[in-house]
Amino acid sequence: MKTRAKGFTPLAEINVTPFVDVMLVLLIIFMVTAPMMQQGLEVDLPKAEGKGFSKEDRITLSITRGKTIYLGDKEKTSITELTSRLSGKRDSEVLIKADANVPYGFVMQVMSKVKKAGIEKVGMVTAPEK
Repeated sequence: MKTRAKGFTPLAEINVTPFVDVMLVLLIIFMVTAPMMQQGLEVDLPKAEGKGFSKEDRITLSITRGKTIYLGDKEKTSITELTSRLSGKRDSEVLIKADANVPYGFVMQVMSKVKKAGIEKVGMVTAPEK
């Protein structure tokens, strides 16, 4: 067996190469997935001048070109279920993002269901006019 020589200090360095490799892989995964998380539903918003809105307790209703209604960005719902899904949220503000090609009458039906649920603050989301 070997014996320690007088004055010998053990090597206590940490090898950081595996740590850097793992961090680079995580960084690449984050960079690839971050833009995907930012995307919402594709809705062609009408253009109009308007005032911004606050970030209070609000609910977003998206209406796609095919008259599909989404509560938030992921919860698909129908116009018949809308009143029951919104009941109990009287203090909330509802913002409607309707595609520019959705008929006006359908948007009015959705607004009517929102009002029937007892929500008084209803707004329309538009794209800024250039």
